[in-house]
Amino acid sequence: ILELPDQLDMDEQELLLMLAAHLYGDGKLSLGQAAGMVGLGKPEFIKVLARFGVSVFNAPVEDYLRDIRNA
Repeated sequence: ILELPDQLDMDEQELLLMLAAHLYGDGKLSLGQAAGMVGLGKPEFIKVLARFGVSVFNAPVEDYLRDIRNA
């Protein structure tokens, strides 16, 4: 149970969205895991990422380059 100070002006759902977005951005959760954590589909969760300034592209550049070479 978390008790949020009133001045945060943030409800539990908004806090959960922010937590999921940042866990995804830090590479702790996959996109699907983070979306599932807040009960959203991946396309909807990608919009949440933008709200919190988290890029949907959170893998190292080398991973993307390897994927492009292997495509």
